[in-house]
Amino acid sequence: MPSVLTDRRAVPTGAARAEPAAPLRRTRVLALPEARWAAAATVLFLLALPLQLTGAPGWAWGVPYALAYAAGGWEPAWAGLRALADRTLDVDLLMIVAALGAAAVGQVMDGALLIVIFATSGALEALATARTADSVRGLLDLAPATATRLRADGTEESVTPADLTVGDTVLVRPGERIGADGRVLDGTSEVDQATITGEPLPVSKEPGDEVFAGTLNGTGALRVRVGRDAADSVIARIVRMVEEASGTKAPTQLFIEKVEQRYSLGMVAATLAVFAVPLALGAALTGSLLRAMTFMIVASPCAVVLATMPPLLSAIANAGRHGVLVKSAVVMERLGQVDAVALDKTGTLTEGTPRVTDVVPLPGAGLAERELLTLAAAAEHPSEHPLARAVVDAARARGLAVPTARGFRSAPGAGVTATVGDRTVAVGAPARLLNGTSQRPDDGTPTGPSPADRHDSPTTATASPVTTRQAPDRAAAALVARLEAGGRTAVLVVVDGVPAGVLGVADRLRPDAAVTVTALTALTGTRPTLLTGDNARAAARLAGEVGIHDVRAGLLPEDKVAAVRERQDAGRRVLVVGDGVNDAPALAAAHTGVAMGRAGSDLALETADAVIVRDELAAVPTVVALSRRARRLVVQNLVIAAVFISGLVVWDLVGTLPLPLGVLGHEGSTVLVGLNGLRLLRETAWREAARTDTAPA
Repeated sequence: MPSVLTDRRAVPTGAARAEPAAPLRRTRVLALPEARWAAAATVLFLLALPLQLTGAPGWAWGVPYALAYAAGGWEPAWAGLRALADRTLDVDLLMIVAALGAAAVGQVMDGALLIVIFATSGALEALATARTADSVRGLLDLAPATATRLRADGTEESVTPADLTVGDTVLVRPGERIGADGRVLDGTSEVDQATITGEPLPVSKEPGDEVFAGTLNGTGALRVRVGRDAADSVIARIVRMVEEASGTKAPTQLFIEKVEQRYSLGMVAATLAVFAVPLALGAALTGSLLRAMTFMIVASPCAVVLATMPPLLSAIANAGRHGVLVKSAVVMERLGQVDAVALDKTGTLTEGTPRVTDVVPLPGAGLAERELLTLAAAAEHPSEHPLARAVVDAARARGLAVPTARGFRSAPGAGVTATVGDRTVAVGAPARLLNGTSQRPDDGTPTGPSPADRHDSPTTATASPVTTRQAPDRAAAALVARLEAGGRTAVLVVVDGVPAGVLGVADRLRPDAAVTVTALTALTGTRPTLLTGDNARAAARLAGEVGIHDVRAGLLPEDKVAAVRERQDAGRRVLVVGDGVNDAPALAAAHTGVAMGRAGSDLALETADAVIVRDELAAVPTVVALSRRARRLVVQNLVIAAVFISGLVVWDLVGTLPLPLGVLGHEGSTVLVGLNGLRLLRETAWREAARTDTAPA
């Protein structure tokens, strides 16, 4: 049902349309200690490297290198020692030992570079965690700072939403945010509740309808009985669900980290054995130490780490060039593991903006499509409501000149009335404008002509205005029913008290939506699921257009989470694609979450693992395919690294591997796997992922 159309003159600045959003409290990068230490280590490394390469004295570049080791390595070393106290050998500690071992045998630069890589990775992880926490806290700012509570004697008092209790009555004025979940006792208005349900248009609210805290009231005043405490409101539950899902979702480890403990323990034990056994058999201390250090260098997992990271980081960089922000290498790996997809509707499969799809004059009205749309646009022009903008935009898109209207009036939940030329035009909800119901503004003054005003005084029943209106009313009602059955919002246009036509308004499907659904079906082997807070009829219509069979409509945020967990409990790795605050809990609970960037809420953008910056939905299956190509390169690199490490280790154990040759072999394998991983930086890698990599998981 169409909701109220706002009078631009009646709503003050800062009301329904102009109310400023609360500033997002974002953690600054350098406010994080991990980021400061990583930055210090990087600067020191970059200071020492040119000094070393230009032949400066050892003390000149040795001191900055030593400080880089300390700045970037003390935190992972301390964390590793604490893990060691808990009888767990952390790979970070192993990296620190390998870096110190490299320095001990003269490879100071290699060790410093390893330190910088690890410190930067830790800083990025800390920043991602902090930004998610910022967005969760910022979500609480959707709730107003105060609410107007009505006392038993009818007087008003200003209180904080936390002071409201179940059963209190609050007054919500036009343009204010609703302070608590509850039901409307009195008044009619429209409420923008996209933050909760994701519906693209404001929803008409009348006595008995449910409203939610944090949603934005339109032009009508409402009296609301509080139904839930502030801690139990839908917006508070969204915050809790995001926090819980983020905290309980087990972090996926990169492939090498899955064998971290065994590899780490084995390497430490082997290094000690390589040193101690020859020494016990009478070998010289220097020779045993040199052999052990050579073993540590050639057996260190540097090549294995680079075998994993370059393909994933190259895929991240390539995706970034094409408008997809993947937040970490772990996320890039996870994208390739998904085998089920859940899609939001409004703002994801659709553009999120209502548009006029049908202009249908009623037979006998004497109006052509262009004239009907011109009259409707003229009446709607002073309004700022999304439906009004859609009508005006449709007229301009057809090159129609929109005349100036006089006497503009709006009524909550009904629509608008204005005089266009010598005609009185009413545009709004069919349920309010049909059957001769006159539209009235908030002050109760009639704004449209009643049937009696349009005819001479009747003397017989056959001449009554009601009878005169029955035929166009029936035709309009049938047309409205047909449009609504097709999933469109019907807007009735009444000219001089007689229905003249109906406009159909709908959220337009993205041009690449059907192609995306087909590609995701091919990639995962199953058709995506549609999860939406919109009504079932609109959801079913859109799902039919894109080829989705599993449709779940009318969902609140917790319902979306339940649907995602239901599939995950069945053994699926679910990819969720959404854009709104109401999608954030599902994005957090999913195996991988992707947010649409252009219209995405701050919470969705921070909670999601990846963001489609350019709002191109077809990029979703492409980045999934690119992730799978990266994972295949990771496997190739691990094989290459394993061959080199095994060969060098065997040489060192059964023969005499010269240290320079060991370092050359170790560094050579590192360079080789690094170059192999960089193949995904090529422009053709994205095109090939979009074109060829559509095999089911």
